[in-house]
Amino acid sequence: MARLNLLEETRYEKLPVTVYPNQKVASAAVARRIADLVREKSDKGEQAVLGLATGVTPIGVYAELVRMHREEGLSFKNVITFNLDEYYPMKPKAVQSYVTFMNENLFDHIDIERANIHIPDGTLKQDDIPAFCLEYERQINALGGIDLQILGIGRTGHIGFNEPGSAPNSGTRLVTLDDLTRSDASRDFGGKSNVPTKAITMGVGTIFKAREIILMAWSAKKAPIIKKAVEGEISGDVPATFLQLSPHVEFVLDEDAASELTRFGTPWLVKDCDWTNGLKKKAVIWLAETLAKPILKLTEEDYNTHGMAQLATEQGPVYDINIDIFNQIQHTITGWPGGKPNADDSQRPERAMPAQKRSIIFSPHPDDDVISMGGTFIRLVDQGHDVHVAYQTSGNTAVWDDDVLRFVEFAIDFNQSIGDDNSHLKKVYDDMRAFLEQKQPNQIDSQEIRDVKGFIRKTEAIAGARYAGLPDDHIHFQALPFYETGKTQKNSVGQIDIDLTKELLQKVKPHQVFVAGDFADPHGTHLVCFNIVISALRQLRDAGESWVKDCWVWMYRGAWKEFETWEIEMAVPLSPQEVLRKRNAIFKHQSQKDRAVFPGDDAREFWVRAEDRNRETAQAYDRLGLAEYQAMEAFVRYHY
Repeated sequence: MARLNLLEETRYEKLPVTVYPNQKVASAAVARRIADLVREKSDKGEQAVLGLATGVTPIGVYAELVRMHREEGLSFKNVITFNLDEYYPMKPKAVQSYVTFMNENLFDHIDIERANIHIPDGTLKQDDIPAFCLEYERQINALGGIDLQILGIGRTGHIGFNEPGSAPNSGTRLVTLDDLTRSDASRDFGGKSNVPTKAITMGVGTIFKAREIILMAWSAKKAPIIKKAVEGEISGDVPATFLQLSPHVEFVLDEDAASELTRFGTPWLVKDCDWTNGLKKKAVIWLAETLAKPILKLTEEDYNTHGMAQLATEQGPVYDINIDIFNQIQHTITGWPGGKPNADDSQRPERAMPAQKRSIIFSPHPDDDVISMGGTFIRLVDQGHDVHVAYQTSGNTAVWDDDVLRFVEFAIDFNQSIGDDNSHLKKVYDDMRAFLEQKQPNQIDSQEIRDVKGFIRKTEAIAGARYAGLPDDHIHFQALPFYETGKTQKNSVGQIDIDLTKELLQKVKPHQVFVAGDFADPHGTHLVCFNIVISALRQLRDAGESWVKDCWVWMYRGAWKEFETWEIEMAVPLSPQEVLRKRNAIFKHQSQKDRAVFPGDDAREFWVRAEDRNRETAQAYDRLGLAEYQAMEAFVRYHY
C-alpha cells in the first residue's frame, strides 16, 4: 500500500527523485555512494571511473570525500576522473578555471594519481579542439565508460555546458554559452563582460553512457528548472529533460529545490492531504489564481474539479472555507507595521503595545533596507517608533572601479581648494590608477581601493537613512568581518560576527527586528546575514536576556522575488506618494543606480524592480478580491 501511495504521489515525475532535508545531508549521502563504489572497485582490484562536476552544487560532496579520506582512510589510488567541462579560453591556474576549482576542493586533499585526472584543456588553439574532444571520448571508452557521473543543473536546464539546443546524442565539443549562464557566472569573473563566451563540454550522449548518473540540485533558485526537468516534456529547450530517457539516472534534491514538484507544490493534485491551515490557505489561493477568480466566487465545482474535493468534504461548505481564507488574508493588511496603538490587535499582524516600539532594520548590503522595505521603514519613523538601521556589510565589492577614481579626484580638488597638502593623497591616487590599469578580472582590490568603495556605499546609506528620517546615532555600520575578504568568495562566519550583532541588539533591546529573508541563493550574503542575526538572538535568549522573548523577527525580501501570497503574514500598503518617497530613498544609492556591478539576470534597475514587485503584490491581493492598493511591501514572521 505504501508503495502504491508513493507511486500516486510521484505520478507526474518522469524519473527517480530522492529528496533530503537539506543539502548537507544530501551531499553526505552522495559522497557515501561514491565512496562505496570506490571501495567496491578497490576490493576487486579494479579502477573506479568518475565523471565530476564543478560549481557550487558539488562542493559539499567533495568536502565529505576529503573528510572520508582523512578520517576513514578512503583511498583514491584506484580512481580515474573525467571532468564535465571547462571555460574556453581558460588558463589552468586562473582563479575561475575548473582545474583550480577541482584542485582546491578535492584533488589537492586526496591521494589520487595526477595522471588519472582529466579536465578539458582551455588553452588549446581552436583548430586543435576537435581532435582533443575525440581523444577525450576515446579515453573514456577505452576504460569501459564512466561508472558514476555527477551532475549539477543550470537555470537554463543545461547539464555540463550542454545549453538549450543541444542534441541528445552530442559528444564532447566546443559550445557557445547561453547569456543566462554567463550572467550567473558574472560574480566569479568580476562582471559578465569578463565571462568567456565558450566552453568545452562533454556531450549529452557522453553523459548518457555512464552506468549511473546522479544529478544534484540545492535551493529554491533551482526549483523551477527542476520541475521542468523532472515533470516536463522532453525537449532540447531544457537539455536536462533528456535524462528522462536514461534508466540509470537519479535526481538528488534538497527540500527547497524539490519545492515546485507537484507532490510538494500542489500535493492535493496527487494525494489526500492533512489540511493544516497553511496548506488550506495555499490551496485556496492557488485555486483562485488558477481560475482567475476572486476567492469569494470559488464554487464547490471549482474545488471538486481541481483536486480539492477532500478539503470541500472535510471542512466545507466551500463558501465558509472561502470566507475564512479571505478574512485571514484581509487581516495581513496593515498600515501600522509597528502595531496600531490602543487598537484590538487580536486580528492584526503586529502587537498594539508598546505603542512606541524599538526597531532594528538589519540590511545585509547598504541599500537592502530601502530597496526591500523602504516604504515600511519610512512609515515606522513617521509613526513615531524608535527605529535603528544596521548595515551588516560594507558592500564594497559592488562599486565600479571608475567611481573610486572619481571620488578620490574630488577629494584632491577639495583639499586643494582649502589649501591642504595633497602630496600623499596624490601618491595614493597614482598607485590606484596604476593598479586599476593592470587589474585582472576578479582580482582583489588594494586595501585603499576597497576602503574608498566602502566609503562610497557608507555615505549613500547615510543619505538614504537620513531621508527616511533617522538621526545619525541610529545609523550603524557593522562591517562584519566575514565579508571583508575583498573577494566575492567570503570567509566563514565566526563568533566575532555574532558578537558584534549581539552588542547592537543588547544596546537597543528591540521589540522588532527586520531581516532579509531571501534564501534563493544558499551561499548569498542575505542568508549568511540572516543566520548571524538569528544566532545572536538565540544566544542572548539562552543567556537569559529577558527582553528577547518580546522581540519579534520579521523577514523581508529584496528586489529579486517576493514571498508567495499564501506565505505573507504582514502586507503594508503604500500610497502613490509613499512609492515616490521610497524611490527617492533608493536614489540616494547612486553607485547602484543605472547599471549595477552585479545585476543578475534582471536588466531592470533596482528601484524599478522594487516598484514592479510591490505593485505586483498589491495586484495579487486585488485579484483575490481584496482592496486595491498602489503597492504593498510583504513580510513573514520568523519564530526563533
